Amino acid sequence: MNQEQIDRINALYRKSKAEGLTEEEKKEQALLRKQYVADVKKNLTAQLNNIDMVNPDGSVENLGDKYGKKTGLS
Repeated sequence: MNQEQIDRINALYRKSKAEGLTEEEKKEQALLRKQYVADVKKNLTAQLNNIDMVNPDGSVENLGDKYGKKTGLS
């Protein structure tokens, strides 16, 4: 998601509080929010898959490898 899309989400939010949205704008807002949430989940999953844990015996275990590097959160 790029900055332009984030700015549009914010603009629609401000407009919804000030004067309300048309049905078309409500659909656009819902779609943009859905895309934003999907991107946040994707980024979080990538971060979690790159966590290394040091075991008591000194070995290093990648949690992404251990738990299958899942591509999405539910």
